[in-house]
Amino acid sequence: MKPLRTLQFARAVALSAVLVSSLSAFSPSAWAADSTATTSTYKQYLNDHFNVSLSSSLTKGDFINAVNSILKLKASTPDNKFTDLQKDSAYYQAAQALFEKGILTSTTLQGDSSLTEQQAIFIAVKAAGLKELAYTYKEEKIKTALAKVHIDYDGDHSFSLQAAQELAAAIDTNLLPTEWFSRFQTNAPASSSFVEDVLGKVIAFQGLDKNYIGTTTDADIFSKINKAWQTEDLITASDLRSVFDTALKQNLVTGYNLKDARFDAHFDPKLALTYGHSDIQHAIQLIGLLRSENIQAKVQLEPKTSAFIYLKEWGEPKQTDDYQVVQIENGNYIAYAKEYDIEFEFDNAQQKDNFQKVILQYAKKNSDDQTGLIYSSWWQPLYYSLTDIKDYKVIANNKISKGHYYAQSFSLNEKAADVESGIKKINPSLTVESYKFWVDEPFFHYLKGDDFK
Repeated sequence: MKPLRTLQFARAVALSAVLVSSLSAFSPSAWAADSTATTSTYKQYLNDHFNVSLSSSLTKGDFINAVNSILKLKASTPDNKFTDLQKDSAYYQAAQALFEKGILTSTTLQGDSSLTEQQAIFIAVKAAGLKELAYTYKEEKIKTALAKVHIDYDGDHSFSLQAAQELAAAIDTNLLPTEWFSRFQTNAPASSSFVEDVLGKVIAFQGLDKNYIGTTTDADIFSKINKAWQTEDLITASDLRSVFDTALKQNLVTGYNLKDARFDAHFDPKLALTYGHSDIQHAIQLIGLLRSENIQAKVQLEPKTSAFIYLKEWGEPKQTDDYQVVQIENGNYIAYAKEYDIEFEFDNAQQKDNFQKVILQYAKKNSDDQTGLIYSSWWQPLYYSLTDIKDYKVIANNKISKGHYYAQSFSLNEKAADVESGIKKINPSLTVESYKFWVDEPFFHYLKGDDFK
């Protein structure tokens, strides 16, 4: 194998050694403003990411548990703040935590009572972090807002000022979704679909929703991709890097990635794929290719730094802001390269299946003189799914996290236990997260050491 081709592998694929996620600092979360987001979307998202599944008949306690499943709050003291709540209650812990954070304010909970639409809104306003805004509302703004849900504030004396302020703020901020304006009834039992929509908005206000820079069909998607790439820097995360650098020196792994969990896309894993590469022109052409093939998807660009061994026989490495090396004891180097993962969430499962056909035809190199491929196509492209998908191969990821950064390396399943135990020997205090996922066959052959398959 020629050194140049070896370097292409080491950097192009070995580096792309790993997993996905994302939260875009480049633009606000798109899902919160996505007019196509539906109740069923929120329902699935709540279940997938927060383990929230709602019955058709909901109590106030059910809603409290659901809110805390999203916020993941814990009370600092075991003291019971409620006069009508026992410690063996299914929602005891959640209620204590929400009270301590000011989301629940009364010492009488009535957790077993049927949840009303207005109760859900009052709790959601505070859970979404909007209460200070709400309490700026004066009478005229309250009247204007409540009129949108057909409530005459002057004529309805059942509202306290605080309740009216909270409802008004929920209406103006769309915490109470617009599609519910005509149906909203203060004392009506809150349906599961109503609660799912309201919880979806809480998730959005807390920055926990799907996060992406656009879709393949956006007119400005190419500009967004370029701007996201231009603001990306090499990820240092020195504590994590030192662990995996040691693993590289010990030949425990062939490469690893550093990523930032703040860029998590939070996509539906059944519809999502992650595609890794190092050249942004390739990403631009890839999205253009998907458009030409009528494949629609949400798009998130995730910063990634790939690390791998650069052999001294390849010659003196050239360092740039996006590519740096550190020499190690045996004269070789560890190289750190700026790369990216694109995470796609396709419109449906069929389009996710079709992605591989497009890649193998137009973005998979099979010979040195091959034409008809998009720019900088790799011999062994890297793309993978967190759910089972036909014709993909199962491999493992080995991941450690610190704060919002994480380091990870792909391996064959049969080697995952060795990688995990090896990392633990390097630093016994670390928690190694190992799990299986599904990768394209060419990359699977790369991991096996097969040449150009």
